Amino acid sequence: MFSNINNMKIYLVCGKTDLRNGIDESAALVTEAFSLDAYDNAIFLFCGIRSDRFKVSGWGT
Repeated sequence: MFSNINNMKIYLVCGKTDLRNGIDESAALVTEAFSLDAYDNAIFLFCGIRSDRFKVSGWGT
């Protein structure tokens, strides 16, 4: 998984995200909508339409 989660930033992407999107679409959303580096030492949690569904995208060192 992630070797050192204590040094990672965690972002919660609120709103309704289409969880069928692949990693490329998720990275593009992070880059375009939030002006963040999708390949930074961070974890992104995307909320789905249902309140009990999440998608995790992360790039850690």
